[in-house]
Amino acid sequence: MKLVRFGTVGQEKPGIVDSSGQIRDVSGIVPDITGETLAAGALARLRSVDPRTLPLAPAGVRLAPCIGKVGNFIAIGLNYADHAAETGAAIPAEPIVFNKAPSCIVGANDDVIIPRGSQKTDWEVELAIVIGERASYVGANEAMEFVAGYCVCNDVSEREYQIERGGTWTKGKGCPTFGPLGPWLVTTDEIPDPHNLSMWLDVNGERMQTGSTRTMIFNVAQIVSYVSHFMILEPGDVITTGTPPGVGMGMKPQRFLKPGDVMSLGIEGLGEQRQRLVAFEGSTLDTSHHKRAHS
Repeated sequence: MKLVRFGTVGQEKPGIVDSSGQIRDVSGIVPDITGETLAAGALARLRSVDPRTLPLAPAGVRLAPCIGKVGNFIAIGLNYADHAAETGAAIPAEPIVFNKAPSCIVGANDDVIIPRGSQKTDWEVELAIVIGERASYVGANEAMEFVAGYCVCNDVSEREYQIERGGTWTKGKGCPTFGPLGPWLVTTDEIPDPHNLSMWLDVNGERMQTGSTRTMIFNVAQIVSYVSHFMILEPGDVITTGTPPGVGMGMKPQRFLKPGDVMSLGIEGLGEQRQRLVAFEGSTLDTSHHKRAHS
């Protein structure tokens, strides 16, 4: 299944993509696509319904983040061998774990805000894991049983904040709008091998990243197992798993995003995203006016 959430900010409804690619409203079956509904058996309930019998979502409606009310938004750094090489970093002996703020999550086609004073905002197309069951101290041999599905994540990053300002990576990763998720949450039955998916990212129509999940250092099962030994993973938690080469930081000379730029990105079987970069304006306490619907 391909699950979606659609509608204006704060008024999102759950949906499912039918066989013709149209979004059907499933709000009469489940109230939303969240960890709470996943834990309560939302996937089983939705599998029992013929999407063609459900009402269509409005044409051109905004696509919201494909999972709502995310608790933990975890990221894995330097998890692609070819990306580690482009940055000059050694292959990690264990997964590098950091947090992205759940408040940075936006829809797949929402605007991305360049933070106030930022000069080094960068892009990263990534495969994200959505947890389906509570996981604590799980083994790698059983970890896939705790995965509900996958989605595209753009791990937008401010490299000065991340690398040059000291401390942890987190402060360059969780700025408002730095976590587009979606367009869909694709359940595991549709992605039998998450480690053989092509992925790409363009800026203003120019190809920047071309890669494959084949070059991941730590696979999905290893990541879920590893993280579950340091925290409890709850249904609806998201783990984004690293990026292939082609980020702006790795270019010579380096290249970073500016207002008016457009990022387009996608992963095989998981759909595509498109975000316009906008300048920071005033308070970040309410960024809803930056979020646009793209048909």
